[in-house]
This record gives sequence, C-alpha cells and structure tokens, in this order.
Amino acid sequence: MAVAAAYIGFYELCRYVSFPQWMLMSGFRLTCLLLLPPRYWPAIVLGEALPLLENAVAWGPKFGIEWALLAAVPMALLWIPALKPLCARWPIHDAEGRPNMTAILMANLVTAIITAASTTVSLVLALRHNPGQWPDVVPGDYFFAYLLGAYLGALTLTPVVLALHERFRALRDAPLSVGSVWCSALLRDTLWWVLPALAMLAWVAVLTPNDELRTAARLAMLWPVFGLAWRHGWHGTAVGGMAASVALAMTAKDFLDPQMIRVQLVLAIALSGSLLWGARNKGARAVLPERL
Repeated sequence: MAVAAAYIGFYELCRYVSFPQWMLMSGFRLTCLLLLPPRYWPAIVLGEALPLLENAVAWGPKFGIEWALLAAVPMALLWIPALKPLCARWPIHDAEGRPNMTAILMANLVTAIITAASTTVSLVLALRHNPGQWPDVVPGDYFFAYLLGAYLGALTLTPVVLALHERFRALRDAPLSVGSVWCSALLRDTLWWVLPALAMLAWVAVLTPNDELRTAARLAMLWPVFGLAWRHGWHGTAVGGMAASVALAMTAKDFLDPQMIRVQLVLAIALSGSLLWGARNKGARAVLPERL
C-alpha cells in the first residue's frame, strides 16, 4: 500500500507536466517496472488505477462509456504482458551488473507502441461519441505524437535513474556525503556549463519570432548532450538528455507543436544512439568508488 501511495503521488506529478509528445508518466512507469521486483507490480497497477478510475468517472459523461472503460485500464497492466517475457529473455543487467542498453531501449520502444495504440483508440472513442466537435483532430497524427511522447518521456527519466543506481552501487560501503556528491565531475559539468547553455537556448527559442532561429536553438540543445556523453559515457547522455528534453519541452508553443515534434524526433534518435555507444564503451563507464 505504501508503494501504491507513493506511485500515485509521483504519477500525478508526471501527468500534470506531460503533453502528447512528451509523456513523463511513461518514463516513471518504465523505471518502476524495470527496477522493482515483480512482487511490487500489483502495487504499481493499483497506484495507477485509482487516479485513472477517478478521471474516467469524472469525464465519462462527456466522452462516453466506451472511452471511460478503456481510460480506466492502467497502462502498466497493458505493459506487463509484454515486459515480462522481454525482460526474461533479455535482462536489463548483464552478469557483471552493467546495463543492457539494447534491452532497455527495446522495452522502451515496445511499451511506447502499446501506449500510442491504446491512447489513440481512446481518442477515437471520444471523437466518435462527440461527432464533429473537434474536426481538426486527426487520430493518425496523434498516434505518432503519442509514440514519440512515450518513447522520449522514458528516455528523459529511466536512463538517469539507472545511472544513479549504478553510481550508488559503485560507492559500496563508502559513506554518502555532500563532499562525495560535489566531487562528481558529472555534477559539476552539468551545473557549470550544461544547464546555463540549455537555459540560454531555451530562452532564445521561447522569445524569438523567427521559426528558423527557434528550430536552430532547439537543435543546438543536442551539443551539451554530446559533450556530456563524450566526457562521461552513457551516464552523461542520461543526465544531459534529461536536461535537454526538459528544456525542449519548455519551448512548446502549442499543445501539438509540429516544429518541436521534429526536433524531439532528432533528440530521441540521438539519445538512443548515444546511450548504446556509451554503454558499450567500457572506458566511459568508469566510476571512482569514493565519488558519486
């Protein structure tokens, strides 16, 4: 019950800041299902079912009983039948404890497809219950946005949690202190030049009236990610990718921003490739035991 209650709180927070092409709920859900033992999965399903049931009851009269029945089904319940055999066939950690990034990205893609399909069907049911009320909504366009949003949302959270988990394990019995955290070169690089660079690029993208300059500023957010990846391997990609994804989401102009979707697609491809490269580069994963 404690796990379910904690899940509800974090899930509601992620849902509050999410939109179709950037679903943080997917990242939070995937992280919990990958890292928590299967005995906790029913608590995850329960923690997701309660807010969804409340939402379905509140909006059922407007969108129809069919939509309400589907909207009340926890996405975790749809994911588990696909994730369980996938993780059994390709564990997310190898025999040495290193992350199997190929399996993690495959799990992300499979669950993103399930999310996009289920959410698009819910959208179709809502539109069918209210014919002609939203003539500009094209379900096919939203399917791609949901697919990208679920995949990029997982890339925003899951790799960072896995990287922190690996770094905490590297500490072993060493005491965790402010000094050990501050000694992290990854943390200092992130604070000193990655976050300021992303903040400046986001500021340009939000304020400029020029579409070409906005797109250029958004694409330039990839460079801090590549810089951290070069210096810190896949840990750098995870932290830089989260920061760049958040900064990019802050520049959204509309609920479904076509220009930002194109940049997000580039970001998702770049993060996936960089995570694969960093995880396979043994020299890039060295973590000093006395440092976080």
